[in-house]
Amino acid sequence: MIFDVSGLESQEKYRLLNGGVTPRPIAWISTRSRDNVDNLAPYSFFTVASCNPPVLLYTQVTQRSGIDKDTLLNLIETGECVINVVNASLLEKMNITSASLDIDESEFSFADVASCSSYSVLPRSVKESPIRYECSLREVISVSDLPTGGTVVLLDVKFIYVRDDLYENGNIDQQLIDSVGKMGGDQFSLTSKRVELKRP
Repeated sequence: MIFDVSGLESQEKYRLLNGGVTPRPIAWISTRSRDNVDNLAPYSFFTVASCNPPVLLYTQVTQRSGIDKDTLLNLIETGECVINVVNASLLEKMNITSASLDIDESEFSFADVASCSSYSVLPRSVKESPIRYECSLREVISVSDLPTGGTVVLLDVKFIYVRDDLYENGNIDQQLIDSVGKMGGDQFSLTSKRVELKRP
């Protein structure tokens, strides 16, 4: 089956991309507003943009209302965030934080997510997250402001927290992270089973 994207509605294009590019890592992003409200929201269009310098990338998909999400608004206003890695034990609470709340409500409280002070930035960190990237805003690139269009956000990584038991011989133990991935629709993937292949 071939789809000519020029003839598809925005939601059809979204479902074909969202359902095919899987599994995707999840950036659970914490920010703080100018009014000191702590925000926490998951984004599954997320990856590494560069290792030298260390830069992470996430994409905000434009809402039908055309209004930016609190995460991006806070980032533009304050320039700081934390990318919290999601593992299986945090999956349900992460999902709860995807709810639409008023800007003066904190997802930390709404989803009963334990937080802790970050090392170098004002936004709180998810206390139980096994790996956290403290970042500053590098650049915001608007690809499209149409419904389901995208805004690409580049983040400079300043400090990295890795839980002590995960780090050994210069590497992060993939088994112990127990990462979660996003599939299409409401589905998630767990990484309890892995296959190791040596590169040729």
